[in-house]
Amino acid sequence: MKKILGFLVLAVIIISTTAVRPPNSAAMHSLEGTWELQSFYNYAEENIQDTVQLAQGYRQVKMYYNGRVMWSRTDPNDTIGRFGYGSYRITSDELIEVIEYGDHYMMEALDTIRQFSFELKVDGNTYSQITLDEEGRRTFSENYKRVK
Repeated sequence: MKKILGFLVLAVIIISTTAVRPPNSAAMHSLEGTWELQSFYNYAEENIQDTVQLAQGYRQVKMYYNGRVMWSRTDPNDTIGRFGYGSYRITSDELIEVIEYGDHYMMEALDTIRQFSFELKVDGNTYSQITLDEEGRRTFSENYKRVK
């Protein structure tokens, strides 16, 4: 009887730990790491209308770690740097950033919006965060490459 009871307890433990195990993260992409902006796309309907390259000296970097995001940019045509910090989460096709604080101009913008949602396209060491209009149509994207 003790053997049967011990077996049942062991079976329950195995089944319960298997049931609460998180899904295999290998199937889900990750943004963990540092990324540098490479270009912008403008969309017409669902298609890329044109690619806008960065101005000489313009640089923007995003860092994603442990659910936190920080970005900074420098633009030689603008003497004021930009940065922001907050949290992020991703799904298979969406990036949601909630900015908590940043530079003076970012803080002014945060009075109207703090959460930014994008369509997310990840392909190995590149990703695009695509802005959608009110009707869900693609309008604009920022395209990043992983910094190694």
